[in-house]
Amino acid sequence: MARNTLTGLDKKTLRRWLSFFFLAVAVPTVTLIQQSYSQLKWEAFHQHQITADELASRIDNQFTQLITAEEQRPFTDYSFLNVAGDPAANFFQTSPLSKFPVESAIPGMIGYFQVDSQGQLMTPLLPDAIEQAENYGISEIELVARTDLFNIIESILSDNRLVLYKKTTVSRVDEEQRQDNDDVAESGVFSELTSERLFSRDMRDVRDVTVKENETIVQLDRQMTFDELKNIVPSELNKLSKYGRVEDLKLEQRYQQEATEQALIKEKKFKAERSRKIVNKARKEQSVLPESIEMMPAEAVASKGNLAARPSIQVNLAPLTIQTFASEIEPFEFSLLDSGHFVLYRKVWRNEQRYIQGILIEQQAFLEHMVNLAFRETALSQMTNLLVAFQGNVLDAFSGQTTRGYLSGEQDLNGELLYQTSLSAPLNDVQLLFSITQLPAGPGGVVIKWLAFILAAVLSIGFYLMYRLVLGQINLANQQQDFVSSVSHELKTPLTSIRMYGEMLREGWASEDKKKVYYDFIYDESERLSRLINNVLLMAKLTRNSQHADLKQRSVAELIDEVKSKVSSQIDRAEFELKLSCDEQAANANLMIDADWFSQVMINLVDNAIKFSAHAEVKTIELSCQQLSDGKIQFKVRDYGPGIAKQQMKKIFQLFYRSESELTRETVGTGIGLALVHQMIVNMHGQIDVVNTEPGAEFRLQFPSSD
Repeated sequence: MARNTLTGLDKKTLRRWLSFFFLAVAVPTVTLIQQSYSQLKWEAFHQHQITADELASRIDNQFTQLITAEEQRPFTDYSFLNVAGDPAANFFQTSPLSKFPVESAIPGMIGYFQVDSQGQLMTPLLPDAIEQAENYGISEIELVARTDLFNIIESILSDNRLVLYKKTTVSRVDEEQRQDNDDVAESGVFSELTSERLFSRDMRDVRDVTVKENETIVQLDRQMTFDELKNIVPSELNKLSKYGRVEDLKLEQRYQQEATEQALIKEKKFKAERSRKIVNKARKEQSVLPESIEMMPAEAVASKGNLAARPSIQVNLAPLTIQTFASEIEPFEFSLLDSGHFVLYRKVWRNEQRYIQGILIEQQAFLEHMVNLAFRETALSQMTNLLVAFQGNVLDAFSGQTTRGYLSGEQDLNGELLYQTSLSAPLNDVQLLFSITQLPAGPGGVVIKWLAFILAAVLSIGFYLMYRLVLGQINLANQQQDFVSSVSHELKTPLTSIRMYGEMLREGWASEDKKKVYYDFIYDESERLSRLINNVLLMAKLTRNSQHADLKQRSVAELIDEVKSKVSSQIDRAEFELKLSCDEQAANANLMIDADWFSQVMINLVDNAIKFSAHAEVKTIELSCQQLSDGKIQFKVRDYGPGIAKQQMKKIFQLFYRSESELTRETVGTGIGLALVHQMIVNMHGQIDVVNTEPGAEFRLQFPSSD
């Protein structure tokens, strides 16, 4: 493990301390960002909760206005005929609810109905005597449509066991009337069932016939089933929901739990305000109605005369009997039928007899217009699902993110519960639930996200750069220590040899034939010391940018001659062979170059080649030059040694770098030779590269020609 004794740090210790420091800074920063982002999330949640509360209030107000309008309808509106003005004037008009097609502000409304104290179904769409319909301006085609709508209402109520279904049959029909029926049936205008119902004397007459033919049939009080509507248990309602129960959805309530107390207080206040919108007390009214025609014999009806086909009718013949009575009308109630239809109904007490008056509503159209349209107009539809539940069972779910506007299954409803509330009476069994699909934190959240990203990037890059910087300093310190050790060794070894041979020569211990050898050795070692010292001094100057190349124009031939004279003796004493080659075109070229630096570069490269190929089989150093196609002059210095490992090729020009291979450890050197070569060549506007040549390595120097 590399360790710097000056700083007491190594790579592992550095990584450990930087990790601790990173965590010490990053953890509090991340925590602060998370808290800020959570706070923005909570504020956004609270803001959207307020929006959901306002939307629920608006939807509830719409329901309240519709029901209030229906509450104001008198008992008499559910009859086909009403008394107009002073009863003594004997003026009559059709009921406002007898209009066809049915007009109502309630979306999805199918029709109005009334169930009397005997459990008999009536509707303001049909007069008591159907054969008198033309007297009220009702055409045969319209009468068929009115009758079909009555059949629909009767079918829905009977399927839900609210009235006793009786298929009407004709037992006494004049031959002339039957012939008229056949003609109409052949025209394709009426169905068989409709024609049978249409041209019976009157519905009451037919019911009387049916009862007389079946004396064993017991009159059932069908009004009792309306009292049982409120007693439907959730398990029975569950079959009407494709989404299941609310609690089965397992909506998360992380934010909701933080505001439980505040939400409860607000919910109570909200419900209290809405409860005052509907008067939940029974009201009394005085009503007048013409005596029911269905209670009179046919001859009596005929004696009353024909009524004009106008909304307001005056009868100048024998007047109908006017009945005045007091009614006690209870508030509307709301329930869900087994068939999936909504029913809005009220109980009316008249002469100690109870009547049920109500409205049948188609569920999907009702919820679509009253809930979904208002929901999709708000920004909530882009981030929430709106669930409509009845007694805890989810009836429908809407989302503005889907093309159809609603969701298809329970798996689509998972999310965070934003807001939940119940509507005002009588719709207090209907709940609106907003579940979050995505909760944007708003502009502040975007800023925090970018701030977190930028801060994380800055911290990561900063700590990485700090790690690289400190690691580089540790490596540099280690290299400097190695350099000091190497330089000390490089200086001490030749000095010791020079001193030893100098003493031997001074004391006269050397023979005459050995003196020349000793003198040559002393000279070579002093030259090596001189080069070492010059390299160190030059590297120091280049590092401080206090030394610059003295560029002058020189021919390549002159440079080669100078290099040859300076490296020949060095190569010969190492017992190597020098091969020198230079093409004529390159030799005649001129370069802007510092000749001294160039010679020092070549001497360092030759010295490096001799040092690393000392054990090579081929002891040859090749120096060559040539001109490239782009006009540059290239110099090559090649040896036949083991070459350079690929992973080390980019490192050998680094300051103080020395290979850790076994071969390098057996060689001498300070680690600044090639770094100095690189610096000098760059300062002379040249380039240097190294390649393996099998065997050996080849250094390539390129300089631009000045010709």
